[in-house]
Amino acid sequence: MVVIVALVALVSGCGTIRGWFSSEEKAATRPAELVDFQATATPVRLWKASAGKGEGRTGVRQGPFIADGVVYAASVKGGVRALDLQSGRSLWHHDSDLRLSGGPGAGEGLVVAGSLDGEVVALDAASGAVRWTATVPSEVIARPAVGQGLVVVRSNDGRVTAFDAASGAQRWFWGQELPALTVRGNAPVSLAPGYAFVGTDEGHLVALALADGRVIWEQPVAMPEGRTELERMADIDGAPVVDGGVVIVSSYRNRTMAFEGPSGRPLWGAENGGPGSVGVADDRVVVSDVAGTVWSIDKYVGTSYWQQPALARRNLSPAAVHGSHAVVGDVEGYLHWMRLSDGEFTARTRASRDAIAGHMAVADGILVVQDVEGDLSAWRID
Repeated sequence: MVVIVALVALVSGCGTIRGWFSSEEKAATRPAELVDFQATATPVRLWKASAGKGEGRTGVRQGPFIADGVVYAASVKGGVRALDLQSGRSLWHHDSDLRLSGGPGAGEGLVVAGSLDGEVVALDAASGAVRWTATVPSEVIARPAVGQGLVVVRSNDGRVTAFDAASGAQRWFWGQELPALTVRGNAPVSLAPGYAFVGTDEGHLVALALADGRVIWEQPVAMPEGRTELERMADIDGAPVVDGGVVIVSSYRNRTMAFEGPSGRPLWGAENGGPGSVGVADDRVVVSDVAGTVWSIDKYVGTSYWQQPALARRNLSPAAVHGSHAVVGDVEGYLHWMRLSDGEFTARTRASRDAIAGHMAVADGILVVQDVEGDLSAWRID
């Protein structure tokens, strides 16, 4: 059974908490001040739009999805929207009373999103019309995966459910026992021909047969260690990245690993990582850790190219690769671009007054971000 613990302070008035924390303690948890640098690139905003009322403080880390030149975005209140990638022009809007939380996935003519109440809705990608609906046992806060005739949904109870993409009929499910304490979030399922790859809350990568959901192999990425449940958290909350025949995944316990997809054979491990997914470039991957350091790791052997520690405690989004840059968003709505070759800052802009917490999408040289209040913006870097 998963235990959720809330700490509540009972005080008689606001004045009783004054002075609890020293100025040094407050400074130790405050986001690092932004450093000055000589910009060598220029961010250009192409458009902005709203996906509706966003996630707020629910911690579901919604993000957009891009497929075939279209941006798909969902919101807790406001349904699902499709926008033209180049212009931001609205193509359609599916209004819904569902509290859509997982962010949309798309493919094979469908756009699919899950809700905080366990509903799954599949829409026609061209029109936004409802094709089918289904339910799963728990809230969905991970983007559904669509492909090879299936829609694969990860729910917050650790269950993975596959639905027929055409009819919505359940084809199979796979489940796991959750640890007592986990990070808020789930890794979206990633698909490869014949496989579904799942990062678990126990820090393992599992390969399932797409045909029937049976486990083909399972490998640890990070081992839960420590005296307390908090110390033992090893969650994988970012989608495993399939790069050719290799699967790359990162864990909350600052570990990133690469595996041979068909066999599960470990290829390398790096002692740098974070709960979000990795961004993949030609020769390296980039990942942001829980402390606010961005790492660049060799894609073939796992050695570290560089680290950029200047964004400490800024609650970074998962890292993305944008042209010749790595980019992250932060708790104050800033976007930070770093040169892929050496990690030096090249550009910064404030995309929002609200946090950018979810994954960012990149296609055709355009970066699309969604803040926690549901606002979208698209950027080029010149």
